[in-house]
Amino acid sequence: MSEDVFHLTPLDVRKQEFRRTLRGYEPLGVEDFRMRVADELERILRERSVLEERLAALTDQLRAFRERERAMNEALVAAQQLREDTRTAAQREAQVIVREAEAEARRIIEEARTAEGDVRRQLGEAERQFQAYLGGFRALLERQMAELRALDGPREE
Repeated sequence: MSEDVFHLTPLDVRKQEFRRTLRGYEPLGVEDFRMRVADELERILRERSVLEERLAALTDQLRAFRERERAMNEALVAAQQLREDTRTAAQREAQVIVREAEAEARRIIEEARTAEGDVRRQLGEAERQFQAYLGGFRALLERQMAELRALDGPREE
């Protein structure tokens, strides 16, 4: 039987009156039974009320837990996305740093090669100058020796 069809309250039970008939039930027994039914109905209604309040509280708590779970899931997804974005950005930055370092290394190597070429040219020029100096000095010494020999005059042996 649906609750919407028939509502019975403890007050309805207590105030219910029955017609008296010649062969009817014992009035005190009926009255006692009515009171016990009304008391039991009151107890059941109180218990139902408590259970409905508890159900409402648990439903609210469940809703709050589900909301927290959703928020935690969203935070987890956001953290995973942030981690992925950070990793991707770090990889890009690392690639840029490596390319810049490689370019700097090529520049330094090229400068070193240029400097080596300059030093080799300078060394070659210094060696030529030294050889030219030695040649000039030898020629000077030979002239001086020739003059000394000329000054000594002819020797007889």
